[in-house]
This record gives sequence, C-alpha cells and structure tokens, in this order.
Amino acid sequence: MIFVMTGTHDQGFDRLIKAVDKLAKNYSERIFVQTGNSTIKPKNCEWNKFLTETEREKKIKESSFIITHGGSGSIIDSLKNQKKTIVVPREKRFHEHSNDHQFDLAETLHKQKKVIMCTDIDNLGKAIEQAKKTIILKKKRNNEIAKEIELFLGK
Repeated sequence: MIFVMTGTHDQGFDRLIKAVDKLAKNYSERIFVQTGNSTIKPKNCEWNKFLTETEREKKIKESSFIITHGGSGSIIDSLKNQKKTIVVPREKRFHEHSNDHQFDLAETLHKQKKVIMCTDIDNLGKAIEQAKKTIILKKKRNNEIAKEIELFLGK
C-alpha cells in the first residue's frame, strides 16, 4: 500500500490529492489518502479525512512507501519507520500554507538524500518510480535523522 498524508493544516492540499488520484489508475498497488481539510474526494483511492493516531501508525507500518506533505511530524514518523518517503511540500504560491517552511525542510532533507522531494506535481509519477527503486536507510540512521529534525525544530 502507498500511504499519502496531507496532515491536519487548516488549508487543504487539493493539488497533491488530485495528482495522486489521477496516478492511482496506473498502479495495481492500493493507495490510501488521508485528505485532511482538502475539498477533493478521491475516486480511485481509499481515503479518509483524518485518522486516529493508532490508525495512522498502522497505515505507516503497512505501507511500502509514503507520500507526504512537508510537515516535520509526518516526515519524522516515516523515517522512524524505515519508509521510503516522497515529500511534496505545501507551497505559499498555491495558497496551501502561509509560508514556505515545508519547502525549506524538504529541500534540505532531499539534498542530504534522506527523502525524495517533488515540487513539480507533474513529476510525481517519476518520484514514485524512483521511490520504488530506492534502498531504505538503516533504521538506526533514520532515527538519528528524525532526532536531528526534532532538535532543529526545537522539539
């Protein structure tokens, strides 16, 4: 299963959900989308607006890889669970967030080869194919990365 997380931010992430729903027709693998406050209701994916912490953890563990917004919590949980991670940051220019901090975090982690960053939604299919070929980092190293992110954010 591919698990897509959009987080709980007040603004929706319709751009990501539309792209995933369109791509879902091309994959036999099940796709589950946590849509959050988006207005889009996927037709080709399983979905729910929000999940309990237990449901979310279960989906993370079941997934072959994760596509997520650039929220630090989602990225940390993905890396802690040794999941290949595609980050599609919410962007101010699309009215998905009030600033571009998600872009900055995703770009830093992408440069360090810890996640696959996808800023051009038309390239999401290519990012998925890249994720399928990517080797997962050792769990110990992922936990170290997660701790670095938490320290950086002051958590």
